[in-house]
Amino acid sequence: MNRTSLCPAHATGRMAAAAALILLLTSCTPASTQGPQPVTAPNQPFAHIHGMAVDSDTGEVMLATHDGLFGLDSGTPEKIGPTIDLMGFAAAGNDHYYASGHPAPETGLPEPAGLLRTQDGGDTWQQLSLGGLSDFHALAMTRSGIIGFDGTLKSTTDLETWTTRDGGFAPYHLSGTPTSDVVLATTEAGVHRSTDGGKTWTAPSGGPVLLLTAFATASTVVGIAPDGTVHLSSDAGRTWRAAGAVAGHPSALAAAGPDERPQIWVATPTGIERSTDGGQTFSTDAK
Repeated sequence: MNRTSLCPAHATGRMAAAAALILLLTSCTPASTQGPQPVTAPNQPFAHIHGMAVDSDTGEVMLATHDGLFGLDSGTPEKIGPTIDLMGFAAAGNDHYYASGHPAPETGLPEPAGLLRTQDGGDTWQQLSLGGLSDFHALAMTRSGIIGFDGTLKSTTDLETWTTRDGGFAPYHLSGTPTSDVVLATTEAGVHRSTDGGKTWTAPSGGPVLLLTAFATASTVVGIAPDGTVHLSSDAGRTWRAAGAVAGHPSALAAAGPDERPQIWVATPTGIERSTDGGQTFSTDAK
């Protein structure tokens, strides 16, 4: 479909999705706390799921939660490492993850955490920068570095020195991949897109209003709207096509190849829904 012009039905749907996203944004407290609304999964050993990622080597689904990092390798969530309220969360491959949030006092980490890194799959975490200063509720990994939003959009190439980026918007969610410099930022106006690691941005031009996005590969991206409708892009977020939907409000999203039919995981109030057919159908099987 040509996304530069919308028929009345699509325009109405876009406005409704934008209104829902604006409601979510304005229901947050300060701008520094913007991010996907937490979801409590029933009968699980954690309170809220804030983010998800798929380990590129093992295929394990990782859950960044209010109570720390959990892995779904066995189909049952298993706690990994210390208790940290993990907010922004990004995978770098090979058991490397970056995060931000609020550590438990016994961890000895600053509050807020600034930028954290684990190189052993979450068993231990190292504080890298902005400790005691920044709480990134949106975080993305790119080929050239990290981009985050803590009330201000900023990026780093050396994990220590940060540069403020004036995108002209406040992102609700950021996504990227270590194999590309494309970054996607969801906003109430639609998906903003950068091809240089967040230095410059292209404004939305008629695509869907999405709550969350996740790269399955460098070119295949999955997005989900506030109403649970799933969208796919095969050109790294330039254009989108609708697929299926999940029933509950999404709070976290993860995806993994292949390009044609990526696997998709969505955290909702009823648990974690999974699709193995590119988002056409979903089941509540978490593995």
